[in-house]
Amino acid sequence: MTEPQISIRDLCVDYITDAGDVRAVNNVSFDIGKGEVFGLAGESGCGKSTVAFSLMRLHKPPAYISHGEIFFDGHGDLLKKSDDAMSRFRWKEVSMVFQSAMNALNPVLTMEEQFCDVIMRHTSFTRDQAKRRAEGLLEIVDIHPSRLSDYPHQFSGGMRQRLVIAIALALNPKMIIMDEPTTALDVVVQREILQKIYALKEEFGFSILFITHDLSLMVEFSDRIGIMYAGELIEVAPSKQILTTPFHPYTEGLGSSFPPLTGPKTKLTGIPGSPLNLFDIPKGCRFQARCGKTQPSCFTQQTELKLIEPGRLSNCHLFTAQSIKG
Repeated sequence: MTEPQISIRDLCVDYITDAGDVRAVNNVSFDIGKGEVFGLAGESGCGKSTVAFSLMRLHKPPAYISHGEIFFDGHGDLLKKSDDAMSRFRWKEVSMVFQSAMNALNPVLTMEEQFCDVIMRHTSFTRDQAKRRAEGLLEIVDIHPSRLSDYPHQFSGGMRQRLVIAIALALNPKMIIMDEPTTALDVVVQREILQKIYALKEEFGFSILFITHDLSLMVEFSDRIGIMYAGELIEVAPSKQILTTPFHPYTEGLGSSFPPLTGPKTKLTGIPGSPLNLFDIPKGCRFQARCGKTQPSCFTQQTELKLIEPGRLSNCHLFTAQSIKG
């Protein structure tokens, strides 16, 4: 990995409920290198988007960050910055492509108004300068500048997704968080958008935190991948190794839950059981009830993310540095 663009350390995020506080993200730590695409995968409710919102301090009650540190490229701990400082930080240093582009765009404002609002809020640009910048951004994502006067509903789903990406690029951020950027799009449009994102990354040099349920898509797009389960980061590996040699039974289950595009036909096995109830955390490993490879320590010893071999981390009791080397 290159020099870290962002470092997350022991991040914990809780939600206030009538039944008491519940921890949705538990002691998550990872780095994203400069110019790197880091994928974050896992089933619904595992904490992926909660982590992403934490990096920009976008949580609102009942969610709150209860513990941890987030260091970004010489800016110190983001969790200690004032609200005004974070307001200046967002979009200029780190921007975000939210789930569902239509919901992320304001339906009653033209795209010109939405682009200019972002640009003029964070720069000293005049309206004319902001409009010219917006026209250039549209050209970057292959949309004609004349469409600036249109409203979001006048664009197709793929075009709206590209518009959100263009807004995220408006201030040349050092990092972009992409939360399910191709959800609900057909596979052809998915491929076009991801190719465009990757070309823009190569041109402008920003880092990407890429979040999706689609592990096969993530393997193709990311440099490294982190797997989350029940609020914990359970494995980190280079993308090309995460499916071929998984170091956690949950990762292995994810890889067995979708058909391969090439090679012989294989039976899909998936993962038995249901996601963990965060109000009822068991002693030991959080995946124990759904795992077919448990050993006694899985029910008694709390798991901890540890280095298994260079570039590979896992919190599974089955994998240790000694067992892998042996």
